[in-house]
Amino acid sequence: MKRYQLDGTFYYCPVDLTLSVIGGRWKGLVFWNLRESPKRYGELKKILVGINDKMLTQVLRELEKSGVVNRKVYEVIPPKVEYSLTKEGEKLLPVMQLMSQWGEKFEI
Repeated sequence: MKRYQLDGTFYYCPVDLTLSVIGGRWKGLVFWNLRESPKRYGELKKILVGINDKMLTQVLRELEKSGVVNRKVYEVIPPKVEYSLTKEGEKLLPVMQLMSQWGEKFEI
């Protein structure tokens, strides 16, 4: 059986690996909200109603560590940081778009 590795964890199914990157309560939502343009932390916080600072910071770090989100720090005062999708993250967009379409149709 083939194994897939990400961040030191082994997966035996590529779907499981993909879900480890974008699954969970907030990861997919953060990822989806970065699809059109880079966002600052405060913008994401306003969009994602109900997320607290600790969780948003954790999710952004995990997405960055997985290689699907980029954190760009601008050398200005006050500090400016933007989050955007990486090339690898952009490759996930068709998957997320299909999930979005499926979710719209599945709605009860």
